[in-house]
Amino acid sequence: MEDGRVLAWSTEEDDYLCTLQEVFEHVSPHLGFNIELKFDDNIIYPGVNLNRALQAVLQVVFQYAGNRPLFFSTFQPDAARITRELQSVYPVLFLTEGGTAKHDDRRRNSLDNAIQVCQEYDLHGVVSEVRGVLKNPSAILKAQESNLAILTYGQLNNVREAVYIQYLMGVNGVIVDLVEEISNAVADLSKPDLGQSTFSNSVDICRKHESFSQQQLGFLLRLIPELIQQPH
Repeated sequence: MEDGRVLAWSTEEDDYLCTLQEVFEHVSPHLGFNIELKFDDNIIYPGVNLNRALQAVLQVVFQYAGNRPLFFSTFQPDAARITRELQSVYPVLFLTEGGTAKHDDRRRNSLDNAIQVCQEYDLHGVVSEVRGVLKNPSAILKAQESNLAILTYGQLNNVREAVYIQYLMGVNGVIVDLVEEISNAVADLSKPDLGQSTFSNSVDICRKHESFSQQQLGFLLRLIPELIQQPH
């Protein structure tokens, strides 16, 4: 919808659960994947259990991914670390709510902590809830200084102005639901880099920045508090 909301979708009713192998086999090999490694927030997983689960995923990836561009992402810090230790072919990014929610594991409680996790575990970047970035724009420079990519996700990424602001701030990419609409909205920012991969639900906005008038910048910066306070 125009305000960024997405209507409910039920896997059980609207489609069946396909396997990762089936996705690799039936989706165009030119389309990149963001493979999110999901684990229960309420369970403390022994390292051996994480290792076993991740090995199973990697076995399918290495057998069926071919030359498809992809990266891994996860909210589970130890899963990110182990995935990085088990392979060096594909980037591993750490997912964070950017301080918009609290967890017992302090590594998950802020964007700054997420960047520290990436530095300690030799990860490739952070995927933050968009409000965490808008509230803490200095973290973008901190990530860049550590050669880390920074992407965002969240309902606000279906709002053109929110994506536009992130472009100005230096965010590398946004994960969106309204892919075509947002892609068209940011297409005129600059010419596309043909060397960049296109992921199934993300928009690459890492381009050479153009000049913006003070009036444009002022308008966009005034939007930030309003965007952050939108219901989600």
